Amino acid sequence: MIRSLLSALALVVSVPAAAETVAIVDARLMTMGAAGTVERGTVLIRDGRIVAAGPAVAVPPGARVIDGRGGVVTPGFVQADSTLGAVEVSQVPPSADRATHSAGISAGFDISRGLNPDSILLPVSRLAGITHAVTTPLYDDRRGRELQFAGQAAVIDLAQQPDMVTRPRVAMVLEMGEGGAARAGGARGAAIVQLKATLADVRHFARNRAAYDRGAGRPQPLSRIDLEALVPVGEGRMPVIVKVDRASDIVEMLALAREEGLKIILDGAAEGWRVAPQIAAAGVPVIVDPIANLPRSFSELGSTEENAAQLHAAGVTLILKTGSGVAHRARELRYGAGNAVAWGLPHEAAVAAITINPARVFGVSNRIGSLETGKEADLVLWNGDPLEPLSRPEAVFVKGIQMPLTARPLDLRDRYMGVGAK
Repeated sequence: MIRSLLSALALVVSVPAAAETVAIVDARLMTMGAAGTVERGTVLIRDGRIVAAGPAVAVPPGARVIDGRGGVVTPGFVQADSTLGAVEVSQVPPSADRATHSAGISAGFDISRGLNPDSILLPVSRLAGITHAVTTPLYDDRRGRELQFAGQAAVIDLAQQPDMVTRPRVAMVLEMGEGGAARAGGARGAAIVQLKATLADVRHFARNRAAYDRGAGRPQPLSRIDLEALVPVGEGRMPVIVKVDRASDIVEMLALAREEGLKIILDGAAEGWRVAPQIAAAGVPVIVDPIANLPRSFSELGSTEENAAQLHAAGVTLILKTGSGVAHRARELRYGAGNAVAWGLPHEAAVAAITINPARVFGVSNRIGSLETGKEADLVLWNGDPLEPLSRPEAVFVKGIQMPLTARPLDLRDRYMGVGAK
């Protein structure tokens, strides 16, 4: 049976995007683009791309028509700060490629290499409307890792095809606050000084590569792999996802980024609401878990479910995540967004925070994130409000290919319910 399921899946996903023209008609379109929300419109897909999306779109003869009446079409959701594609069973090390304990590779760890497009977690997440993820490396703290950086994140798609990397090396991952202090000997001030020293070393290396290769440069504590990977960070070209929660730590990072010319994205920011005006003034995006309201450490004493709403009200570019980066909980993303709405975040802002906002922040908005002409057909037709728990997808498209609405948990359910019925 498993073999037949895999064969059916392969047949579905192997159909080329250019094989047909598809029209989703009479649906409510949340375009997340200039057209805003269209109460009754059509999305026309051809050659894997959106060729039209709006209220008066002509459906060409021969197009396959999907009736969207009573439904809602949104761009595919993006789960930020996830390990999707990099882990299968957390307690089975050979199936987990989310962290490295190498003494010579930290910033140089590129998580876009070695991902698993056949992970059974991907179809489960697709059934929650997630079509892309920002897969981020973790720290291997169980082995006493002291190196500062976890590695480089990547944007991936969930189409379960070998070319799943949408954009590699979109950001460097760094933990400050309590985690950064622990790696720097136990003090936040030491972590900041160490980071500044690392940036100075990286810039010196960038100016003196030839001398370094001859062995004539000044001693460097980092490997060449790490130094090379950090050059775009030191030059302000690659953003840094900074995991930090306490309000005072956030302010410190904003000041350091300004001093060093860093481009940063705050991740976590449990007490971000306390310094929301400063974050907005700095133009720094924030990734938050909208249901984080119970302190797990002294850095999160100010946690509140109103965090997302207050950050948005202050003008911060908001990205929502869920499950604290755990791939097995990625499917909870829309539930978290719905909770954020219940706690004051406008509905459209919540959808933007899981579609166009992460697409813009991570440099893929030219391809995904909104229903606009020329973009990839990366979208979901829902049978109701996408943030309502009882709503479900009627059709999911990734890169213009319609995905099967199946997943291993559902296959097992059907299998054993069938056995029990006999």
